[in-house]
Amino acid sequence: MNKYPLWKYLLIVAVVGVGLLYALPNLYGEDPAIQVSGSRAATVDDATLTRVEQALKNAGVDYTAPARDELGLKVRFANTGAQLKARDLVQRELGNDYTVALNLLPATPAWLRALGGEPMYLGLDLRGGVHFLMQVDMKAVLDKAEDSYADDMRRVMREEKIRYVTVKRRAGGTLEVRFKDEDNRDKAYAEIRKELQELELRTVDREEGFYLTAAMDKTTLQEKRRFALEQNMTSLRNRVNELGVAEPIVQQQGQDRIVVQLPGVQDTAKAKEILGRTATLEFHMVDHEHNGLSPNVNRTPPGSKLYRFRDGRPILLKKRVIYSGDNIVDASPSFDSRNNSPIVSITLDARGAAINQRVTGQNIHKNMAVVYIEIRSEPKLDKDGNPVYDDKGQPVRVKKRIEEVVTAPEIQSQLGKRFQIEGSFTLQEANDLALVLRAGALAAPVEIIEERTIGPSLGQANIDQGFRSIAIGFVGVLVFMVLYYRAFGWVANLALALNLVLIVAALSLFQATLTLPGIAGILLTVGMAVDANVLIFERIREEVRNGNTPQASIHAGYAKALSTIADANITTLIAAIMLFNFGTGPIKGFAITLSIGILTSMFTAIFVARGVTNLAFGGRRLPALSI
Repeated sequence: MNKYPLWKYLLIVAVVGVGLLYALPNLYGEDPAIQVSGSRAATVDDATLTRVEQALKNAGVDYTAPARDELGLKVRFANTGAQLKARDLVQRELGNDYTVALNLLPATPAWLRALGGEPMYLGLDLRGGVHFLMQVDMKAVLDKAEDSYADDMRRVMREEKIRYVTVKRRAGGTLEVRFKDEDNRDKAYAEIRKELQELELRTVDREEGFYLTAAMDKTTLQEKRRFALEQNMTSLRNRVNELGVAEPIVQQQGQDRIVVQLPGVQDTAKAKEILGRTATLEFHMVDHEHNGLSPNVNRTPPGSKLYRFRDGRPILLKKRVIYSGDNIVDASPSFDSRNNSPIVSITLDARGAAINQRVTGQNIHKNMAVVYIEIRSEPKLDKDGNPVYDDKGQPVRVKKRIEEVVTAPEIQSQLGKRFQIEGSFTLQEANDLALVLRAGALAAPVEIIEERTIGPSLGQANIDQGFRSIAIGFVGVLVFMVLYYRAFGWVANLALALNLVLIVAALSLFQATLTLPGIAGILLTVGMAVDANVLIFERIREEVRNGNTPQASIHAGYAKALSTIADANITTLIAAIMLFNFGTGPIKGFAITLSIGILTSMFTAIFVARGVTNLAFGGRRLPALSI
C-alpha cells in the first residue's frame, strides 16, 4: 500500500528537473548596457564596432565584449555609472547618424541560453521603463473619411455621366454637391444612395442652384472611430515589437486614447524615436504637367502641392491620395535582379490592388511618389527660445507636421497586387521603409500628451518589497505547517517550495510578463497552495481517529480528498481565466500568475507530495503517524 510505480517517480523527477533548469536564468539578473543602432543611411558594421571599442578603451571604461545582431550593437557594463558614461562617449564618437540608447540585457550564461533558458519578462512597474499616454486625433479620422467619400461621389457621378458643378466639404461633417438642374441632382441622388448606403442624403433647393447634401450616419461614425483606434493600436504594437522592445503594453484608454508602456527602455529620447516611426504613408502622382521634377518650382498650381525629398530637393505632386499605408498588407526588402540595388517589395489588399492597377495602367512612364508623413508634438517656445506655459503651469505643445518624399520612381508597366518600389536606397533605408510599411500606417495622427519615466531603481525597490512579502508569507506558512502537522508538514513545505520553482519556470518558459499585481498573485498562491495539503492531512487525521491503520489512513486521505481539491481549484481557475479574458493591464498580470499557480499547486500537492509521502512512509509497518 502507498507505493508509486516507477514511471510516476520518473515523471515527477523530469518535471521538477525541467522546472529547476528554466527557473535558473532568473538568478543571474541583468547587465546595464548600451544599444547602438543606425539611423537614416548609417549602418552598424565592423568599422562601427572598432570605433566604439577604441572610444571606450581610450576613456578607460570597462566593458564586456560587444555583440552585433539584427538590432545593432550591444555593449555590457559592470554598473550603471559606466553605462551612462559610455553612452555619452559613444554618442559623441559616432555623431547624430547613430542612436545610442540605454538598455538592460539578461546576464544568463551562454550554455543556458543555448537550451532556451531565458529569464521571465518584468513589467514596467518592476523593471523600469517609459509610459506614454497618446491622444488619437479623431477629427483627422473623420476629415479623411469625408475626403474619401467626396472622391467616391465624384467617381460615381463621373461613371454615370452625371453633370455637377462642385463637391465641397461643409462644417459639421457634411458634404455638399451643387448641380445646375434638378434632373442631374435626382439622378445623382439615386446612384449615390445605391452605391454609398452608409451616407444620409438630403436634397436642398436654393436660388443659386440645386444641392445634394450627404453625411455619415451614426453607425458609420462610430465604426470609423473604433477602426481608427484599433488600427493605431495594432500599428503601434507591431512597430514596437519589430524594433525589439520586449513585452510592450499597448492598450486602449477611454474613447480616443492609447497607453503605451515600454519596459526596460531607460532612454526617453529613444522611446520617442521608436514611437515617432509611427507615421502615415501616402502615394501621389507627380505633377509632370507643371514641371514637378524641376528644382525651380516657384509657385504651386491648383490641385498640386510642393513636397521635398529628404535631401531638400523639391518635387510637385498631385494633392489627390491614390492609396495609403492602410492598403498595404506586406512589405519586405530585397534586391533588384538587374543592378543588385536595394528595393522594397509591396503587397496590397484587394481594394488597393484595384486602385493601383487602374492608376498605373493610365500613367505608364510617369512617376508615382511615396510620401512619409509624421505628426510631432513639440513644446511651444517664445521669441527668446523659452518654453511657454498655460494657466495651469503645464507646458504648451504645438503640432508639427513633417512630410518628406521617400522615393518617386517611374511606372514601367501596369501594376497590381504586388510591385516594387525602386529608388536610391541603401540597404538600411530599404529595411526601415519595409518596417514602416509592413507594420501598417496609422489611421489617424497621435500626440503624446503624457509621458513618465520609471527608473530601474524604483523598479528594483518594487521587486525587493514584492519578494520580501513572498518570503515572509512563505516562511510563515512553513513554520505553521511544521508546528501543526509535524512530519507531514515537512512534506507540504517541500511541495510548496517546488510549487514556487515551477511558477517561476512557467513564467520564464512561456516568456510571460511579471508585474507587481503578478507578485500579489504569487503571494496568494503561496497561501492557497497548502489548502490541498490541509484537506489531505485533515482527512488522514479523521481516518486515524476512526481507528484505521496508518497506511490505510494515508491511502484514504489522499483518495477521498482528491475530488474536493479538484473542485475547489477548478472553480478558482475559471475565475482566473475570466479575469484574464476581460481584464486589462494589472488584472491580466494577476490572473496569469494565479492561473499558473493553481495548476502547479495541484501537481505538487497531488503528485509530488504523495510521492514524497510514499517514499517516506509507504511499504512499511507504522505504529503511529506524526501528524
